[in-house]
Amino acid sequence: MSNRMYRMNRRQLVHAGTAGALGIGLPRLEALRAAATRQQYAPAKSVIFIYAVGGMSQLETFDMKPSAPAETRGEFQPIQTVTTGIEICEHLPLLARQSHLYSLVRSVSHPYTGHGQGHMVMQSGRTALPIGFTSRAKRTDWPSIAAKAGYATKSRNNLPQALVLPELCDNEGLVSGQTAGRMGPRYDPWLVKASGTSKEFEWGPCPDCFHYDDKGFQRHQCAANPVFETPKLGLPNDVSGQRLSSRFDLVGKISRGQRQLEKNEATVGFDRYRQRAIALLTRGKTRQAFDVRNAADPVQDRYGRNKFGWSLLMARRLVDVGVNIIQVNLGHTGTWDTHQQQFPVLQQRLLPPTDQAVSALLEDLHQSGQLDEVLVVLASEFGRTPRIFVPTGAKTGLPGRDHWGPVQTVLFAGGGVQGGRVIGKTDRQGAYPVAAKKTPEDFAATIYQAMGIPATASWYDETDRPTHLYGGKPIAELF
Repeated sequence: MSNRMYRMNRRQLVHAGTAGALGIGLPRLEALRAAATRQQYAPAKSVIFIYAVGGMSQLETFDMKPSAPAETRGEFQPIQTVTTGIEICEHLPLLARQSHLYSLVRSVSHPYTGHGQGHMVMQSGRTALPIGFTSRAKRTDWPSIAAKAGYATKSRNNLPQALVLPELCDNEGLVSGQTAGRMGPRYDPWLVKASGTSKEFEWGPCPDCFHYDDKGFQRHQCAANPVFETPKLGLPNDVSGQRLSSRFDLVGKISRGQRQLEKNEATVGFDRYRQRAIALLTRGKTRQAFDVRNAADPVQDRYGRNKFGWSLLMARRLVDVGVNIIQVNLGHTGTWDTHQQQFPVLQQRLLPPTDQAVSALLEDLHQSGQLDEVLVVLASEFGRTPRIFVPTGAKTGLPGRDHWGPVQTVLFAGGGVQGGRVIGKTDRQGAYPVAAKKTPEDFAATIYQAMGIPATASWYDETDRPTHLYGGKPIAELF
């Protein structure tokens, strides 16, 4: 008998047969039991991991430096939040009114300045890169946080434990850090592809899209095609369960009736995929969770009628139907990669819809009494440099900031997190942590702890080799 998560005592082994009869895997059963004995606080039922793709600037959002030299402080001004002593950017006024609901960790740090490396470490929660690492996804990559959290928790309502929406990070190929990696494709988070954009480099909260051409010049444009499509969840009469895909492209596959196992998937875990696909397709409440374009007008207006707003509204509904972890990618490829024209892009294109959507999500969860049961996290692959400059060859002549791994600010709310706190501190220029430095491992451990996953948990690769799930310490100051 192989125990793939935790060492069991004799009494637990006695109950193993019952667990098998009920269809509950021993690893997940042990996780549930251990979580139930935790007395610190009730574990979060779900996590919404909001990922700002491209590198959100800490200096223009949650860690402003108004007293720094001009080449550092930037054009925006800080405003006071409802929490004494906490200031954030003037272009986040809605979040400023909700600072009692979230806390900021201003000292998350890693050593990398490349997108591929940043994606790998912040989405996997592991600083050391895997052997043979490239910026393209491979099966030797570390598993993503979403994949590991899904692996370590039990399915509810027979739904997938981990989902990613509305699209994957793709830069002329699938970016590393998003899959189950060496755990194997059966543990890949399910993709809910709801983004209808057709152009490769459309960035931002479409339909208010933008992109840069090869010379670095920024153009504003709207997508010719729908920018966000509600996934079609009807089950065609001629589609059999035997052709079910293990990872859904819910627009491109289900609506066209093209179901197939992934090429390298064989039939491992087929029944699990079949049952969860049926749950997605046949339950009215689940189908409604995806139908955000038909949500009531006041709801869409609060979240924003754009890709950011619809994505977070969908995530909020998926919490209600029982998905354990939902990763929401805010933008495609380099949306937050503000090397040039940083200030107009942030002011006009990125900060307002982010402020609107995230604040609507927090308000919804708070008013419904669910915030303690749902952990919300907002992070990026890295922050931005202290120095503002115009990149060589930039046609606009308007400055921005480069990639910066040594520090970023991460927002945490709900799931037992105490609001109105600031953890960590950076130096005068916002370049390096000077207090309470936190690592990607600490970031990931905080998510796992909030979900009630025991500190003794391990994940296993395809050769049955164990690795401890927790590589760092949960950020205790949040709780």
